[in-house]
Amino acid sequence: MEKEPETIEVEVVEIDGIAPVPHVDPEPEQDPRQQGWNDWQNWQGKVRQLDIRWWPLWVVLGIVVVFLILTVGIVLGVIYGIYRIIIGFLRAILGPLK
Repeated sequence: MEKEPETIEVEVVEIDGIAPVPHVDPEPEQDPRQQGWNDWQNWQGKVRQLDIRWWPLWVVLGIVVVFLILTVGIVLGVIYGIYRIIIGFLRAILGPLK
């Protein structure tokens, strides 16, 4: 069985005439639910404002939304055009539909 080395605990009072910085225990954590609520309270009034740092994101998202709206519009236009062509053929074959 090996013998463990002996540990010696010391407290440094001063090194070269300079006292060491005292150790400060960190303050206990707040309840996570309370901390989350405090974060939301800081958002009052900020919800209605757009932060200038995010403008590139808003530009990209705006372009994506415009392309999606245009794509949906084109698809609906093509479907309506096909519908009108089919109705035209049916009227030409069967005569006026009542």
